[in-house]
Formats: sequence, structure tokens, C-alpha cells
Amino acid sequence: MATPETPGPDGPDPVGPPAQDDAAQVVEVVQTPEAPAEIVEVLAPEDAEADAVDEAEATRHASLLDGIHALDEANDGPGAAAFFDVDNTMIRGSSFAALAKGMADRDYFTTAEVLEFTWKQLKYVVSGKESKEDMAQATENGLAFVKGRSPDEIRSLATEVYDETMVQRLWAGSLELAEAHREHGHEVWLVSATPVEVAEEIARRLGLTGGLGTVAEVVDGAYTGRLLGPPLHGAAKVDTITRLAEERGLDLARCAAYSDSSNDIPMLSAVGFPVAVNPDGQLRAHAKAQGWPIRDYRLRGRESVRKGVPAAAAAGAAVGVAVGVAKVARAMREGGSPA
Repeated sequence: MATPETPGPDGPDPVGPPAQDDAAQVVEVVQTPEAPAEIVEVLAPEDAEADAVDEAEATRHASLLDGIHALDEANDGPGAAAFFDVDNTMIRGSSFAALAKGMADRDYFTTAEVLEFTWKQLKYVVSGKESKEDMAQATENGLAFVKGRSPDEIRSLATEVYDETMVQRLWAGSLELAEAHREHGHEVWLVSATPVEVAEEIARRLGLTGGLGTVAEVVDGAYTGRLLGPPLHGAAKVDTITRLAEERGLDLARCAAYSDSSNDIPMLSAVGFPVAVNPDGQLRAHAKAQGWPIRDYRLRGRESVRKGVPAAAAAGAAVGVAVGVAKVARAMREGGSPA
């Protein structure tokens, strides 16, 4: 995917969002695990049937973009952007979990360390509460795994994990929406609580404008295990995109935002064109009430793995349990100690 050209200095007059319909538009796109996003394509048969296939593909593409008014011709050109959440919006599951699995596979930490981390995350699950402090603590617990390592090492790992795991989990629908924004001359940013190195790598590989994520403190070329500022979560995303808009001359009234989580309602509400993607129950209800477009790429009938679990806890616990179980199982198969 080619990197978009820098928009020219002239662009259309800023436009605000059109009046929303009374009911939210819901478009469901089914993508099976057997057909990873990056290799989903229409294979045209011989000439006799090619026109029919082209027409069917055009209809599917039109339905995906239908109702996304940020992509109206009147909103073309510089000064507009699309902000995509990453986990369950751009890719299936957690990008941090994929990174942690890659770290476990490379023996970055011991099972004892994983179990300690898992226990801390399970406390959030049991309490059923989530706050900015919870999110910061959960993230810093995860940062303990990279303490003393260099950012370049983690960037290199993120590159490998993208090829090993993430590329197979990309949602084709979100990729098409991101590409459509680029074709309309918009900047496209990933905005996620995942480590900034991971967000930047995904954005680079997809040819997007950039990636914004949670920033870990670095001293003397190594991570300290502490955060530099709050996690990029909830209201922090609003602060970040507002600051970015000021720096880059973006009009938030012309911008779009895409997310799966009710935690991102503040970010979605801060732009002129919010869209719910694979939404959790609370976001789906809010989107319908507000008349926001909804895009659901999940297989019909499959429930969200995060149903009823606080987001910070779900991410941390899923990482800890999955990695811990994997390491214990591997040690048992090899006849050694899981520690």
C-alpha cells in the first residue's frame, strides 16, 4: 500500500456533519478467519462473467462506504482526518496481547513474572471497576516486561509480530475505509492505548499517516517501566487528537473517528463523523440513539469476548492468562519446570 502524497495547500471549505438519520445504519460484513484481511480479493473468472463479478464487488464496496458522510465529495481534501482505534476496530483482538505472545515466545520473561502480572489484572476483573488509575496501573504492570530494554528492540519485535500474527487479524472493512479516506485526501491516524511503538508499526505497514499510542518513559536509551503521561485511553484520546488537530491544521468537524468501545465515546463525540465498528453493547446502543453509522465485521452470532468485563482488565488478564498458560504447557511438554 503506497504512502499517500502530502495534500496541497488549497482545499475545500470546511463542512460540518449532515443531519443524521433517525435510525443508525448498520452494515454487516462477514470476514472468516480462513480469509485473512490482506488477501481478501475478488478473483474474476473468464470474460463472460467478469462484468457480473465487477458489479457485485462494486455493490459490496458501495454498501460499506454508504452513510459514511466524511467520505462525501464535499469533504474532500486536506484539513480532514480519520482516527481509527486499533484493538477490535482495525484488527481482531488485542495488539498488546499479540506483542506479549511474541515476547513470551522469545523468553523475554518467566512464567512466575507472567503469573504475578495476571494476578494483578484479575483484581480488576473481580472488582468490575475501571478508571484512569486502573488503566494506568494495568499498563505499567505490562511495562514491567520491557523494563531495561531499548525502544529499538521493541520496534523490531513489533515488526516481527505484525508479520507473524497481526496481518492475519486485520479487518478488511476497516482497511477499505482507511484507504477510502486516503483517496479523499484525508490523513489517517491510529489512536490506541497500545504501546506507541506498536501503533506506529501498524500504521507504517498499512501506509497510514501515523500511529498514536501509550508512551513509556525512556532514560539512557532504556525503558524505565513507567509511563510518560497517562495511557492513551478514554478522555486522553480526545486531548491527543485535539492537540494533533491544532498542530496539523485539522478541523475536527470534518474528521471521522472509528472505534469498537464505549470507552471511546468521548473521542467519537469530538469529531463530526463518528462511526461504531464491531461495537460493544453500550456503544451499539449509544450509536443507535445518536444515529451514528455502525459497521460490524464479526461473524454473526459470535459474542464479544469482552462482554461484561472492564476493558482494562480484559486486556491485561487475557494477555497474562494466555501467555502464562502457554509457557506452563510448553514447560510441561519439555519435562521441565514452568518457572
